[in-house]
Amino acid sequence: MWLYLLKRALLAVPTFLGITVVCFALTQVVPGGPVERRLAQMRGLGEGGAAATAGADARGGSRAAATEELRRQLDAHFGFDKPPAQRYWQWLVRDRCGLRARSWHYTDKTVWRLVADRIPVSLWFGIPGFLLTYLVCIPLGIAKAMRRGTAFDLVSSLVVFAGYAIPAFALGMILKTLFCGTVDGLWDALPLGGLESDSYAELSPWGKAIDRARHMLLPVLCYMSGAFAMLTLLVKNSLLDQLSADYMRTVLARGATMRRAVWRHALRNALVPVATGFGGVLTVFFAGSVIIESVFEIPGMGSLSLEALESRDYPVFLGLMAVTSVLGLAGQLLSDICCAIVDPRIRFDK
Repeated sequence: MWLYLLKRALLAVPTFLGITVVCFALTQVVPGGPVERRLAQMRGLGEGGAAATAGADARGGSRAAATEELRRQLDAHFGFDKPPAQRYWQWLVRDRCGLRARSWHYTDKTVWRLVADRIPVSLWFGIPGFLLTYLVCIPLGIAKAMRRGTAFDLVSSLVVFAGYAIPAFALGMILKTLFCGTVDGLWDALPLGGLESDSYAELSPWGKAIDRARHMLLPVLCYMSGAFAMLTLLVKNSLLDQLSADYMRTVLARGATMRRAVWRHALRNALVPVATGFGGVLTVFFAGSVIIESVFEIPGMGSLSLEALESRDYPVFLGLMAVTSVLGLAGQLLSDICCAIVDPRIRFDK
């Protein structure tokens, strides 16, 4: 087992380098980079784009085009005057995978400072969403397998698939319409968005807990909707496969009840496929969804990644990519460990 873990850890190094090289290369060649954006701002284009350019040309050009000298200065400012290999090595070693680099958009903060400021927000939504997904889906999947073909199985399947079919942003807007009073006459019980109320600092400890829970309820439901159906059906189908196995007939033939056979024998084997997702606990730091955070105005990791892409803030984008890649690779390793714990017959070293 330990030899297998060592091999996987060593394999993660070239995998990480491959991911970062590809993403770093893409940021160097995509159009509309920081140099082009800065040149457009200096020429007074702003948000007008091509329409403003056409208008300026029709008026004879109110401002002169940016010179090659200005472009070279901007290339030197953003580091594009150096060879790509040198820039990548600088990002990887000197800047510690970009975490020590300074943001081009938030010039007074490093990438790590921005990430550290947003991690607590993502934790508030990621950990409850992750735990509730497993705490609800595993018992629900077991109940559906034990009552296969009944009215409970049919109704629960309809509810699960309906939640899975609705896009997260559409579900968020529906929930806000129903429970946040965005339409006159409907129930105004929950806040429209954000992480806490304006008067949060003045509340008592119990009041702060209630206020935070009210802000978290709808976003967490949207976070859970995506994986809810898949995990529930995975537990159900896996348990049904175990119930039809030969060893279950042997257990029942020896006088064990169905409940005892399920909980003492079948369930542990059925959880092996589910255990492959346990490594996702490491990625709850970055559980933010761009769409959900935009709908509920949450300043989390999703909104930070969106801001980095819109402003072409490559240091922030690459820093987020590096951290999420490391957590994803570590999560896969943790999933293998969880599989071996759930099923002792699994020996990866063989």
